[in-house]
Amino acid sequence: MGIYTSIRYRWMLFVDGENLTLRAQEFAKENSVDLVEGPFYMRDVFVWMPQFERATAGAYMNFPSSLVNPHAIRAHYYTSAQGDDVKLREVNETLRKLGFEPKVFKKSPKRKSKGIDISLSTDFLSHAFLNNYDFVALIAGDADYLPLIEEVKRLGKIVYLTFLSCGLSQNLRLAADWFGSLDELFLKGWKPQGK
Repeated sequence: MGIYTSIRYRWMLFVDGENLTLRAQEFAKENSVDLVEGPFYMRDVFVWMPQFERATAGAYMNFPSSLVNPHAIRAHYYTSAQGDDVKLREVNETLRKLGFEPKVFKKSPKRKSKGIDISLSTDFLSHAFLNNYDFVALIAGDADYLPLIEEVKRLGKIVYLTFLSCGLSQNLRLAADWFGSLDELFLKGWKPQGK
């Protein structure tokens, strides 16, 4: 064997969980899918695909396994929830069991939490600047992330975007280096077999 070996990209995952959850609820309704509350779903708070129990395993991303390590260095999930500290801790613990580094913000009943976008963007950019990853996967659909993707690409990072077809900004999709739809994976995980 020679001196040079195949090098795989180090990667991280960042999930705008609040937006993903709201869009997943719409997508599920449109496709006659029942989302059952449990370890992979809490109404208006978080959702994940039941067939992928560890968020750091990259199998659900469909990117070339020869280029990217099979496991993420970190998987971050950003969301908000109404309730007291006990409720927020419960959400944190559930997301940790799925392999995420959660950031759960307290949500006012009257408005969306602004801390999610800011916190995700800060972490996404600072990890890129510190060279903690070569390749980054973003699960988000909001056009507000467009400047973030462009800046991280300027730092030489490869950006993979994935999201559900409903609520996806086409400008965001075009800004990413690669895009993969979550539609089929979501339906495969949440629709009972044979339906």
